[in-house]
Amino acid sequence: MAAGRPVRWHIAVFLAPAVLVYTTIMIIPLFGTLNLSLFTFDAAGQRVFAGLANFRTLFGDPRWSDAFWNALGNNAWFFLVHMLVQNPIGIALAALLSSPRLRMAAFYRTAIFIPTILSFVIVGFVWKLILSPIWGIAPDMLDAVGLKALFAPWLGKEEYALTTLALISVWQFVGIPMMLIYAAMLSIPDEVIEAAEMDGVTAWSQFWKIKLPLILPSIGIISILTFVGNFNAFDLIYVSQGALAGPNFATDILGTFLYRTFFGFQLQLGDPHMGATIATAMFGIILVGVSVYLFAIQTRLRRYQF
Repeated sequence: MAAGRPVRWHIAVFLAPAVLVYTTIMIIPLFGTLNLSLFTFDAAGQRVFAGLANFRTLFGDPRWSDAFWNALGNNAWFFLVHMLVQNPIGIALAALLSSPRLRMAAFYRTAIFIPTILSFVIVGFVWKLILSPIWGIAPDMLDAVGLKALFAPWLGKEEYALTTLALISVWQFVGIPMMLIYAAMLSIPDEVIEAAEMDGVTAWSQFWKIKLPLILPSIGIISILTFVGNFNAFDLIYVSQGALAGPNFATDILGTFLYRTFFGFQLQLGDPHMGATIATAMFGIILVGVSVYLFAIQTRLRRYQF
């Protein structure tokens, strides 16, 4: 009898702990949330099956839909600021730090990356103190350079608060795209760069015509990580502006809206079924975004990979 293909049991043994942990803390709660969103409470306080009624309420009832679309719009702007500010700055920093002529590059990388490991609570409270018009140092710093007239209570104005918090988040996490792009640039073969230098291609042209096309897959990964992270955001808004995401819900995003709905806040009672409905809607938004990236964008970027 011919020997069959050996069964590699060691693969299952090594994967089992990770699969067990992931299933326990991710898969089971996910299906629990989806199940919870299909039920509601009747007039007697009993749980009854509601089907998609909670979703119709969330999207169609003005009492819920106005808050949901406001939070979704704020979340989209929060993500857009990161895409337009954080990622380009991260790419530019990576390009500068990858230059062999730059001295103390390791120190600069460490200094830029340090805010990433700080707690959201620390970052939120520190920046709230810095930007305070009463005891913050921002007015004095602007006054020292003759720009005090530009100061405003940015966290207290509806038109500025969300953008200010998004820029604070950019300051904290710009080190992540910087390090990922830096690693991608280091993976570019030296022969490619040497051939460009022999052809007289300048450093600026090397970046735009050679390096940038080769790191596009990494930029795509960073973009989808930014998308997922921003649509799961909660901590910074909650620490800085509270669960009501003031002023006047100007900084309310899906995470804070979910928190108030599920757990309740002040005189508002929590509704776990509507909270699960919001969580399911968030999951759907993220799933659609990731799917679009994987099937419409990533497949086109693979041709740039070695």
